[in-house]
Amino acid sequence: MVITARALNRSTLARQLLLGREPLGVVDAVRRVVALQAQHPASPYLALWNRIGGFDPAGLDSAVDGFRTVKSTLMRITLHMVHAEDYRPFREAVEPTLRASRLGSRFTASGLTTDDADALVPDLLKYADRRRTFTEIRGWLDERVGAPTEPVTWRLLRQYAPLWHAPVGGPWSFGTQQSYISAAGKQPVLTDPDAAATGLQTLIRRYLEGFGPASVADMAQFALVQRARVRAAVQALDAGLEKLEGPDGTVMYDVPGAPRPAEDTPAPPRLMAMWDSILLAYADRGRVVPPAYRKHVTRINGDVLPTLLVDGYVAGVWRPVDGGIEALAFHPLPGHVWQGLAAEAESLRALLADRDPRVYSRYGHWWAKGLPAAETRLLPGP
Repeated sequence: MVITARALNRSTLARQLLLGREPLGVVDAVRRVVALQAQHPASPYLALWNRIGGFDPAGLDSAVDGFRTVKSTLMRITLHMVHAEDYRPFREAVEPTLRASRLGSRFTASGLTTDDADALVPDLLKYADRRRTFTEIRGWLDERVGAPTEPVTWRLLRQYAPLWHAPVGGPWSFGTQQSYISAAGKQPVLTDPDAAATGLQTLIRRYLEGFGPASVADMAQFALVQRARVRAAVQALDAGLEKLEGPDGTVMYDVPGAPRPAEDTPAPPRLMAMWDSILLAYADRGRVVPPAYRKHVTRINGDVLPTLLVDGYVAGVWRPVDGGIEALAFHPLPGHVWQGLAAEAESLRALLADRDPRVYSRYGHWWAKGLPAAETRLLPGP
């Protein structure tokens, strides 16, 4: 079976709950969409607002406070929010990547070795059996090492160790005053290759459920693991996967029975969060981001701006300003699309009003440096 590029787009939107907001609780929604990028504390909230009917941000506050959804360094060595039950297999899947990147030359340049890290991690997890502040853990580490540790040493170690970010309050549960807690049920020994292989199989199946159909390159990009490992995992899962032919002849895989809507299925406009997962989950990001717009959306330092999604594809960017939401379109949009975006902007402003009306304001310099605007409107407008 051959699947077109537009049909791939609609499959992504369906699985990511972007063809229509669905009546789900936040915990179930997080599991459905697999993982929410969480570099900015507001982004999981805005991502779920785009996907859940009647989204109440207090529900996510409660879920993260009770560690039913958890935030940690996972795929692509990036902060993600995932269902608590998904954490362990996902962490095992990316363990080799995390170890190689976090305990490499930058870590050992501090004078510590990987053996030192392996000795520190079990005791660190015991110490963090309850919520510990950044200051408390740095003090514990300095005492264990016997000297003040470099900031980079602590950063690399905490990104490697199986720690969850503990909520600290504020408008989006997590803020600049960081706290941590041991990942519940995680064994201190992390380097079991069998666990890594089994975890990757689980991650790939979950990825296909939430983002498929997808190629080996897509899976490797999403998780940031070696393609050889992905191929081995796909081979192990082979009997339970379907094969398709992508628009350029690439072999693609999917889970049986997953939704694949017709390519002419309508897609409503959305105001997407910064770093939304659909923008980054594929080797070929043209599934959602037109190639001509990629450099405008993904900036040179890796910042991924909040985007306008129109007919399932990125069509511009947005930001809160005095008086509303400023929407900048990269190409002219018809009146009915602007009406849909205005309705979204009105809903978004209501969400932000009691939380953070100028969310993402620290990224305003990208607008100051210039973005190509075919049209700019202040929404919701008169």
